[in-house]
Amino acid sequence: MKILFIDSNHSLLQEMLEKAGHTCDLNYQWTKEEIVNNIHLYDGIVIRSKIKITKDIIDKAVKLKFIARAGAGMENIDVEYAESKGIKCLHAPEGNRDAVAEHAIGMLLSLFNNLNRANKEVREGKWIREGNRGVELMGKIVGIIGYGNMGSAFAERLKGFGVKVLVYDKYKKKFGNEFIIETSLQQIFEEADLVSLHTPLTEETNYLINDAFINSFKKNIFIINTARGKCLNTTDLVKNIRSGKVLGACLDVLEYEVVSFENIDAANLPEPFQYLSKSEKVILSPHIAGWTQESNEKIARILAEKIMALNVI
Repeated sequence: MKILFIDSNHSLLQEMLEKAGHTCDLNYQWTKEEIVNNIHLYDGIVIRSKIKITKDIIDKAVKLKFIARAGAGMENIDVEYAESKGIKCLHAPEGNRDAVAEHAIGMLLSLFNNLNRANKEVREGKWIREGNRGVELMGKIVGIIGYGNMGSAFAERLKGFGVKVLVYDKYKKKFGNEFIIETSLQQIFEEADLVSLHTPLTEETNYLINDAFINSFKKNIFIINTARGKCLNTTDLVKNIRSGKVLGACLDVLEYEVVSFENIDAANLPEPFQYLSKSEKVILSPHIAGWTQESNEKIARILAEKIMALNVI
């Protein structure tokens, strides 16, 4: 097959595909117009998040057999339309599940133990102990929403912390085990001390975490979002941090990211972001939870294996 690489990826992906006899064209600098004008020449495309693969692009891709996304989320592909045309849509959430889980734990422990602030203070010659007294994860009740690759990996990392883990997934049943309790969203609202979101971005999950959602919790809570920025309403989050309903937040993703996730919409950052950027109750990172040396290679390997396993003519 002749395969177009729209975004950069680990070199292993190209190496494995070419070793299997495929031709890979690396055109990372192509504009959307150039992609559209040439996509009819290709049997497959490999993307991350540079552009959205929409119906009009798919219609021009007359030879296309697959669309492969080097990552987990598929919201930048019109999967339903592509599959209606017989085009396979592939992704590799198995490749960065461990990275995301570890990052979520790291952010949470940093928040609970005031590590960002304490680190800064010590570097400034300040030795403040009582003011940086932390909170233990031990004994807390953790609510996980979404039990796919990311949610299950996060649950696995919590095993040694002495926490009770409640998991809700609208589309899965009978996945509970000795370490987690499969439950309803209502039980998470009733019991959880903190909630971690691990859902894709869909019409259903857009602004899932909003004012009503937050105030459904019986306790004051901590929130972790390593999923997608637009799954959480930032204005509503800030409102509830200010009121004390949200005790703290760990955010690897923000609704202000541009489509490619490579930057933030700096020209359009409203007051809620300004609040988050100054708040010591919030840990922020630039969409790097799944962004490790190991995940980069694993995603490439998994995606190559899935492409090579395709039964296409």
